[in-house]
Amino acid sequence: MALRKKEGADLHSQYPLYVQIGLVLSLTLLIVAFRVDMSSQSSFKVQMEEQETVDMKQIQQTKQEKEPPPPPKPPVPQEVPNNEVIDQQDVDFDASLDLDQELDVSQGPPKQEEEEEEEQEIFMVVENQPQLKGGMASLQKSVEYPEFAKKAGIEGRVIVQFVVDEQGNVTNPKVVRGVHKLLNEEAVKAVREQSFTPGKQRGKPVKVQMSLPVTFRLQ
Repeated sequence: MALRKKEGADLHSQYPLYVQIGLVLSLTLLIVAFRVDMSSQSSFKVQMEEQETVDMKQIQQTKQEKEPPPPPKPPVPQEVPNNEVIDQQDVDFDASLDLDQELDVSQGPPKQEEEEEEEQEIFMVVENQPQLKGGMASLQKSVEYPEFAKKAGIEGRVIVQFVVDEQGNVTNPKVVRGVHKLLNEEAVKAVREQSFTPGKQRGKPVKVQMSLPVTFRLQ
């Protein structure tokens, strides 16, 4: 059996003591650390200077009004010299006037000999209306039906307007309501060939405007 070391050389025998001493020192240091005031006495404060504030105001833009130009200056009056001498002209007051001498009137203003002829008024209604000689039967007999219109089956009524003059003749006939070009031309031709008894207003023959229908009908 191996022999042990000496009891004084055994380090494990005093190990618990050393541990207790270390714990006591650690606790002491902790208590001292908590009790000591670690705050510094000097206080350092940073003071910020206040920054100047600039108040920006919106400036309203104004328009410069153009002044009207000044009125033109009146012309400067010019002085007329008063020292001008007017030449005297000799007037013969002894000259005699021959009263028997004929005056020349050929250079006078020309006479206006042109007279405007007044257009005679065309009446719509008169005391005695124009009368168609032979009546409407005479008008229809003078109408010739165009062959092309017959073959095409074109028929209808054409209204012709015209003026009966002082002699009873038909003037200025025109179609106011037509059907076909061929029928319109034939209606105007038939009306132009008619004669009337002239219309009268206060016993005097006058021009009267009238209108008549011309009928084209296939049998």
